[in-house]
Amino acid sequence: MRKFSPLALPVVAGLLAIFAAPPATTKGAAAPAVARHVHVQASAQSAAAPLPPIPAGDTDQTLHAMRDEMERSRSRLVLSGADKPFYIEYRLLDLDVRTVTASFGALLSSSTSRTRYMSVDVRIGDYHLDSSNFLSNDGFQGFLGSTGQVGIDRDYHSLRQDLWLATDQAYKSALTQMSLKQALLHSLTKPPGIDDFSQIKPVVKVDPRLEPDWTSRNWDTEARAASAPFADFPDIYGTRVTYSFVYATTYLMTSEGTIIRTSRSLAAIEAGLDTQADDGMPLHNYYSLYAARPADLPVPPAVSDALAKSGTELMQLRAAPLAPDYTGPVLFDAPASASLLAQVLAPSLSGARQPLAMGTSLDELMQRTGGQSAWEGRVGSRVLPTTVTLVDDPTLKDFQNQPLLGSYDVDAEGAPAERVSIVENGILNNFLMSRRPGPEFSVSNGHARSALLSDPKPLSSNLFFQSSDALNAAEMRQKFLDACKEDGREWCLEVKRMDNPALSSVREEDVSEFFAELAGGVSSGLRAPLFVYRIYVADAREELVRGGIIEGLAPRSLRNILAAGDDAAVFTYMQNPADGLAGTALGAFGSAEGGIPSTIVAPSLLLDEIEIRGFHGEPRRTPLVPAPPLK
Repeated sequence: MRKFSPLALPVVAGLLAIFAAPPATTKGAAAPAVARHVHVQASAQSAAAPLPPIPAGDTDQTLHAMRDEMERSRSRLVLSGADKPFYIEYRLLDLDVRTVTASFGALLSSSTSRTRYMSVDVRIGDYHLDSSNFLSNDGFQGFLGSTGQVGIDRDYHSLRQDLWLATDQAYKSALTQMSLKQALLHSLTKPPGIDDFSQIKPVVKVDPRLEPDWTSRNWDTEARAASAPFADFPDIYGTRVTYSFVYATTYLMTSEGTIIRTSRSLAAIEAGLDTQADDGMPLHNYYSLYAARPADLPVPPAVSDALAKSGTELMQLRAAPLAPDYTGPVLFDAPASASLLAQVLAPSLSGARQPLAMGTSLDELMQRTGGQSAWEGRVGSRVLPTTVTLVDDPTLKDFQNQPLLGSYDVDAEGAPAERVSIVENGILNNFLMSRRPGPEFSVSNGHARSALLSDPKPLSSNLFFQSSDALNAAEMRQKFLDACKEDGREWCLEVKRMDNPALSSVREEDVSEFFAELAGGVSSGLRAPLFVYRIYVADAREELVRGGIIEGLAPRSLRNILAAGDDAAVFTYMQNPADGLAGTALGAFGSAEGGIPSTIVAPSLLLDEIEIRGFHGEPRRTPLVPAPPLK
């Protein structure tokens, strides 16, 4: 049964009286025109060349339904007295998901789902000025909407019906948006002169469908076994171990002639565990592992050992002293530096301009979530040390025999993936671009990314942070200790791992609380480390501390890196695609459930004058009685 947006449900019964008959039930035949629907007779035939044919022998009815409805819309979609669309886009996502969650050796849930999502974009105007890139205070709200779920059985006629209704809605909405946008532009003293949409060469890429296989291993048993070691830790209050498997087939078809079908899979193990120190401070830890296929995940004993180590780390953190207030040199180990770069650099990598908005809500949201670019207007200026190069390359599949899960051939808008040298020898050279132009660059370089058919945005894929003056481990350690001595300190701090509240928080309310707390200062450089060690200068002894928060760490903090190591490591994470988070500092906190697979390859970094604030909040009350025995 097809599902539409919530707004549609109360009025579906009345649609038959409002709209005309849907497309004819004979494949390829066109429905007759009627008075109230915007598909009219062929007097408005398009001069555009026909769409490329579906590759011979391909029996996927999804492709055939999309192509036939696209041809009909290209030639007949127009409202009397209104402009014809100049661009129509159909996106469809076929999603198979298997999720297994366990805790303390017990199975919490095990489910398999199949969903198909549809998104239709219709644009009025031309490539210079169209109905997109605009947020109004009060836009048109119709009955069905241009996005939603469609039938999962890949039925030709059912999908054409859904596309027909969604295209109608999207066209009417575009007409309203264009009218409101033009009114706003007329009210501006200096309207923006940047194009709304860039052109690309149409691409036809129809890959084989990747069908899901859940039977290779008993995932319920593996999840139970993986979570069982937590029962050996009586002071762990809550755990969650989730095995996630995603098979996704994405379809893209445009009126320009692009026809794409690509498939990919993702397998993940994500675990969160929490406790409370004796003084009431809540503490947590997390574990994550991502692979391209379910078969690539490690066997249960290896996962159990890794999770047992996570439990031991959390118990060590529970017994550690509080972190003091500190300002001075900080060494970020490779995994920590990669996570930090994902948060600090993300808002500055995109070269696309923000959409026009009738109010200030968008700017306020970007400010709160750390989405303001620090590199806008600085092309040709130094933004990083002269020894540093920053490259994003979605065409690379692996690095030092480790797979790079951010790889792809074409982006979410159908543009071929390209290697982009963002910073060369410290000088800002380029940005990541989608088809939305920006002040400095107007052409896509294949970096539009999305998940669950969210609005494509220029996001990193496989980001490489490289230094031409890298130090080995011994040299890096000595450089760190020397910097501490020069600063006159008895000890300095080393960050071995950064936090990810999307994974480490076991309860949903903890995630919300953490995001709310972090969002309040993320725009000013608030960052959350997880494992911080005090390193004593005299003997290099290390001591774990807890509760520290990094303050004021912004892109400008990276202009004067004291040293970079030669220990570049692959850090895999999921970018959060949610509106208001994608491409911001908080966008680095995602999970396998709807996240965008991404990697950062970065070495350890030594930074100067980093401020870490110790814990000054109010601790929670500890439980009144001890936790019950787990064995």
